[in-house]
Amino acid sequence: MKNIIVTGTSRGIGYELALQFADAGHKVLAISRKTPKALIENQNITCLSVDLSEENDLEKISNFLSATWKKVDAIVHNAGALIFKPFAETTILDFERIYKVNVFAVAALTQLALPYLEKGSHVVTISSMGGIQGSLKFAGLSAYSSSKGAVITLSELLAEEYRERGIAFNVLALGSVQTEMLAEAFPGYEAPLSAAQMAAYIFNFTLTGNQVYNGKVLQVSSSTP
Repeated sequence: MKNIIVTGTSRGIGYELALQFADAGHKVLAISRKTPKALIENQNITCLSVDLSEENDLEKISNFLSATWKKVDAIVHNAGALIFKPFAETTILDFERIYKVNVFAVAALTQLALPYLEKGSHVVTISSMGGIQGSLKFAGLSAYSSSKGAVITLSELLAEEYRERGIAFNVLALGSVQTEMLAEAFPGYEAPLSAAQMAAYIFNFTLTGNQVYNGKVLQVSSSTP
């Protein structure tokens, strides 16, 4: 049984992933602004209503870890924000909002969890094919895709900085997955994988991927995008 933090659990991949970990007997700290009933009712899941873009809100997580768990085996940084706008119409405030969730929150949550991460822990960050050098880029996603590139470099740096402590940091750069966020940004587009299918892959990688990988970026996509 492992203690696993999953962010962005109100819907989509994060929601499915939290349930899969819990159903396998692991303890899950599910972090999102909204808390679905199915997660609240699961005895293996603790739900915290947290806005990751608000630094003060992160104290709820710190308080829980210090009072209850005292050890974290894995983190899945899944929460993400997306804005679909032409670059000329994307304001600096838009960029700040996206980066607060997609980059700054990843750094902040990792920092506060560091005292509880032991040798063998695995920190998995969910990025996007849009953040991969040489991949196909889509107009209107300047803030989102650039933030997903930034978080890749952050994870690579942390893998080196905490290598001697035995904490692994890896990134999964996902292709398109049929989630609510995708449907809102690209109405009518049908992705090749469901949220539950991708969650199953992330489930296995979180539990075993650090045996093989550290400081790596894996492209998880069956199509372009």
